[in-house]
Amino acid sequence: MPANSFFQRSRQLWWNFIDSFRDPDSRRQISKALLIAIAVILVFFIVIMLWWSNPPSAFDPQVNAREIASEKQHDMVTGYTSTATLITIANTLLDKPGGYLTNDVMPPSVWMDNMPNWEFGVLVQIRDYSRSLRNDISRSQSQSAEDKDLIIAEPQFNFNSDSWLFPPTESEYRDGIKALESYLARLADPQRDEAQFYARADNLAAWLGMAEKRLGSLSQRLSASVGQIQINTALAGDPEAHQSTLTSPERVTKTPWLEIDDVFYEARGSIWAMIHLLKAAEHDFADVLQKKNALISLRQIIRELEATQATVWSPIILNGSGFGLFANHSLVMASYVSRANAAMIDLRRLLEQG
Repeated sequence: MPANSFFQRSRQLWWNFIDSFRDPDSRRQISKALLIAIAVILVFFIVIMLWWSNPPSAFDPQVNAREIASEKQHDMVTGYTSTATLITIANTLLDKPGGYLTNDVMPPSVWMDNMPNWEFGVLVQIRDYSRSLRNDISRSQSQSAEDKDLIIAEPQFNFNSDSWLFPPTESEYRDGIKALESYLARLADPQRDEAQFYARADNLAAWLGMAEKRLGSLSQRLSASVGQIQINTALAGDPEAHQSTLTSPERVTKTPWLEIDDVFYEARGSIWAMIHLLKAAEHDFADVLQKKNALISLRQIIRELEATQATVWSPIILNGSGFGLFANHSLVMASYVSRANAAMIDLRRLLEQG
């Protein structure tokens, strides 16, 4: 009986709602209420999207490392600043306002693309540095064993970046962070010597080699916002060299209009993370850099990259022609990235040969 009574009341309410549309006054009131509700929801979503679109603030790697060491009662050993910086960058990726947005399937984050591209840029740097830690920096030589925690951390960060469930991306990345924290704890423990961070010139040069390739790629993609004809230099003019398939001696490279802001924000995110890792390297590799007379070169690279993080006051990413009336944000960033890339190539060569 109670179930039948509930069903009857529900049906009566539904028919009363339908009947209300037959009255013009009621129909206007309902339509007005629905429009107001939709407008309020849209304004709320817009405010949330603007808030979540702000990138996280920069932090001082040395201050951050000291705070973590004080909280966990660790010693500030060689490599502590760089490892703590990597952990903080990964935590920031997941815990910033709005959380990790790339794998979201619900509004308003599903409508956003700038911040997910920023997140991917940061993720690329996390992957590169965790790979360098595992393959080079934590090992005394190529024949030495890999660190047990870094074996876990590095592949965790290479998990699919847009998996919503089964498992969600966030849980995989948090497992990687836990492995890095375990490595950090063993690194700072004077009673355990199996975890090491070798601050040598060749290890720093190996990571810079990856970083300079990332900057070179970003520079090319940013410059392609206006389109350009490129000569095919893949074989570098070597008559004995070959490639898999023939390509045209010249090709036009141009970023599609809808992808210009995607490339811009991916570059912003990647450089944001790289700046922090370079500042951490300045501390952990200080003796090596001073011996090679390379400390000033590293600081200049950081200065060039910091210029790319200036506030964009325009509501959209402008894409004017190179010498036209309107600005081109991508070309401005490409100029800073190119200078930093050239300086990084010189720095790596100095570390290898100096």
